[in-house]
Amino acid sequence: QVQVVESGGGLEQAGGSLRLSCAASGNSFRINFMGWYRQGPGKQRELVAGITTGGSTNYADSVKGRFTISRDNAKNTVYLQMNSLKPEDTAVYYCKIHELIRGDSWGQGTQVTVSS
Repeated sequence: QVQVVESGGGLEQAGGSLRLSCAASGNSFRINFMGWYRQGPGKQRELVAGITTGGSTNYADSVKGRFTISRDNAKNTVYLQMNSLKPEDTAVYYCKIHELIRGDSWGQGTQVTVSS
């Protein structure tokens, strides 16, 4: 069993910064991908940023240049540094890990609210 737990959400003003963390715990892993997704009010869940074990990253166009994803493989932890926040970044942010054998596991989500 794998547990995926996010932290770091909250309320921030436009232009501010937040840092999200996600830690995977439980039995041993062979994680090859960790990513952040978000779902805004009335919207579908979308990929925000992802990172492979080798360090390759990809970002949604809407966050390029503002958000940075990083990971600590030894700790099975992934981070999302969010700068220059905009009201449209308001959403529930979810962490997803992908393991070679067990597939996807999701966290419960953390709310990010950006006020104008």
